Amino acid sequence: MKKPYKTVECSRISIAELMQPSHSNFGGKIHGGYMLSLMDQIAYACASKHSENYCVTASVDTVNFLEPVEIGELVTMKSSINYVGKTSMVVGIRVEAENIRTGHVKHCNSSYFTMVAKDDEGKSSPVPGLILSSLEEVRRFLKAIERNKTKKNRLIEFNSTDFVLENYLEELSDYNIKIDL
Repeated sequence: MKKPYKTVECSRISIAELMQPSHSNFGGKIHGGYMLSLMDQIAYACASKHSENYCVTASVDTVNFLEPVEIGELVTMKSSINYVGKTSMVVGIRVEAENIRTGHVKHCNSSYFTMVAKDDEGKSSPVPGLILSSLEEVRRFLKAIERNKTKKNRLIEFNSTDFVLENYLEELSDYNIKIDL
């Protein structure tokens, strides 16, 4: 039987992996797509651990590659549930890379994956609530609420039918574009 509430600590997961030449791009750095794949795997593990169900990725929010990851570095990913809705969870992920010869650690990425729990029939399934045990956990929960509001506003704006091109043409003068209609 599922618990009605779980602590953030109950679903925390960390993974570490040595970055190999086979993971590199043409520039000799670890391929961003490979990093995203690892992030998706840890988001799945964290969300599944919290929900006790199979989970799917609904969205990925704010992926900023802050520092390149080098071949031979040890990448550590840390994840936790930052927010829960009825059937969805926001998994916060922090990516760090360590030069194993010097011990220097750099923050390479932070991201937020929205995961949805699924039952055996593939339908969205309710997830346990979240027990927030520190001010940092409360801050992360509130920040997730704000990101959700921003995301909803972007969708409303994107899907709006009352967009009038002429209202925005003057703004385009600030960009390096040429309009040739």
